[in-house]
Amino acid sequence: MKLNQTSLFVIAICLFPLVSLGQIPKRTILPGDIYKMKNTGDAQISPDGKWVAYTLTSIDSVKDRRNTDIWMMNWEGTESVQLTSSPEGESSPRWSPDGKYISFTASRGGGTQVHILNRLGGEAIKLTEIKGDLNDYAWSPDGKKLLLTIRDFEDTAGKKGNKPYVIDRYKFKQDVSGYQYDKRNTHLYLFDVATKKTDTLTKGDYNESGAQWSPDGSAIAFVSNRTEDPDKNSNTDIFVISAKAGSVAKQLTTWKGSDGSPQWSPDGKTIAYLRSTSDADYIMYDQAILATIPAAGGEATLLTKSLDRPVSTPRWNKEGTAIAALVTDDCERYVASFNASNGKMNKIAGGARSFNSLERHPNGSWVASMTEPTLPSEFYAIENSNTRRLTKIQDDFVANLSLATVEKFTSKSKDGATVSNILYLPPNRTVSEKLPVIFFIHGGPVGQDDFGFDLTRQMLAAGGYAVVAVNYRGSNGRGLDYCKAIYADWGNKEVLDIQGAADHLISKGIVDGNKMGIGGWSYGGILTDYTIAKDTRFKAAISGAGSALQLSLYGVDQYILQLDNELGQPWKDKNYEKYLKLSYPFLNADKIKTPTLFMTGEKDFNVPAVGSEQMYQALRSIGTPTELIIYPGQFHGISVPAFQKDRFERYLKWFDKYLKLKGF
Repeated sequence: MKLNQTSLFVIAICLFPLVSLGQIPKRTILPGDIYKMKNTGDAQISPDGKWVAYTLTSIDSVKDRRNTDIWMMNWEGTESVQLTSSPEGESSPRWSPDGKYISFTASRGGGTQVHILNRLGGEAIKLTEIKGDLNDYAWSPDGKKLLLTIRDFEDTAGKKGNKPYVIDRYKFKQDVSGYQYDKRNTHLYLFDVATKKTDTLTKGDYNESGAQWSPDGSAIAFVSNRTEDPDKNSNTDIFVISAKAGSVAKQLTTWKGSDGSPQWSPDGKTIAYLRSTSDADYIMYDQAILATIPAAGGEATLLTKSLDRPVSTPRWNKEGTAIAALVTDDCERYVASFNASNGKMNKIAGGARSFNSLERHPNGSWVASMTEPTLPSEFYAIENSNTRRLTKIQDDFVANLSLATVEKFTSKSKDGATVSNILYLPPNRTVSEKLPVIFFIHGGPVGQDDFGFDLTRQMLAAGGYAVVAVNYRGSNGRGLDYCKAIYADWGNKEVLDIQGAADHLISKGIVDGNKMGIGGWSYGGILTDYTIAKDTRFKAAISGAGSALQLSLYGVDQYILQLDNELGQPWKDKNYEKYLKLSYPFLNADKIKTPTLFMTGEKDFNVPAVGSEQMYQALRSIGTPTELIIYPGQFHGISVPAFQKDRFERYLKWFDKYLKLKGF
């Protein structure tokens, strides 16, 4: 039978489903997709409530760098306008009190300065000529002044030649900022918008931060550590000072722990703030309590002490009767309101998602950034406990991606502890198959994995793996005792929790116990080292920015306060035995059979590269397959986009090599 063109076309229709014009088949996420991802931040609501200014950060793949611009959207979420577009980038958008201008910070041809832009359009005008490093700024309620937080100016004129770093501080190292030899302090200043005159508000051998105007503009609350040696404790207190030059600050709080994040009540009579649970010098395993104190001084009221969950980002409601905040709770971060008198909680918005910022709208509703397992962060309006999406920035990124499904499960550890975990299952998974699995462990240790979008775990799941996030003991969101359970006992209970999660998934037939990998960054890398030294079931590992010979890090990393208080000085009271006990991965390296890839930033002062180098050398010496990847010029966080892409590619290549057998 002879077929004509029409007949062939009909057969083609029957054999192949038509794809509508413009529709692109979905695919799994790839390392190169990092260049398409954008990040939102710093939402600021206009005084009339009609607009929200925010930052939008994108990646320039040619220049291999990120750039941040200022955007504005209307309250209905139907219109977005880009306000700035320069190669230098802009940040910290703020509305003038009359709503006519949007200010922002930018480094255009020099140091960071405040610029001002008419909201109707036009060119931005540089407002300040600051000498020193601008850390923060805020408009006075009447719009006549700016409150500036500035690090002291360093006059380098006439200074020539190379000079050594002269260091005399107790804590002498800090990631990114490096060796702590610079003795400049950070203080508060008042800038007159009309005259351009700058007056000094605070001075002395202290540092100030978190500054907030009172509603009437007469006073400023700020945070400072004014102990004899701030390097030797975690203390910070709330101070109040009159908003005029020559004023003397009054200390409000006296808690020996940490007080911070001050927020004035609408009537200016009360300050809400966050207080640490512990008053010890060192408060690593701790959680913030929402508190209030009279602005004139007096006793503090602890509103969330019995909640036993960390709170953050306090914001007063319109009436001044309650304080909204974000609550971290067992794989979620939700928005709640607390009665300002008795602390009674009312949950405003939550669910299997994560809220990450909060600002009050003039009408009493809220704007929050929120992320879900399959959607990176967007801005939402929260009205009468209902969320309404404002931005659709991530739609282009996720539209054609087939992403992992995400679910929570609980497991039992060998010692009886109940642990919350999150499981990522790859797209197009066949239900009956047992999957190779990667346990990707979060850092901290104080933190938690929640229902927010996780690019790393989505990337690994796209490679055909089940991916597991374990909220091991030491994580927050499960109460103070759960968080403090690993105090001076690292690599014990956490490993039991990882093993318990593995046993659970194996018993359920979800994962293949013969194809298990593990990895993580920072404390996640440290726990990777601990786990492979105890459990030979893991056939591949990637330890990022980790450490194992803990004794060797005393005076090498930035955690001298933690080491002194949690483990003690090694030469006292046989404390070195504690360090050696916690160094078991290195001291038992000959028992490690897991092929392990070690990765680190060249300039990491948080967990220095030596931690990865030592373990690499140990495994190389005994013949266990290993490699060491060092990212040039990078700190604890890998920030260069090309390096981030490279890291994803190496993750997948390493795990594929050892977990995906032929025919898989």
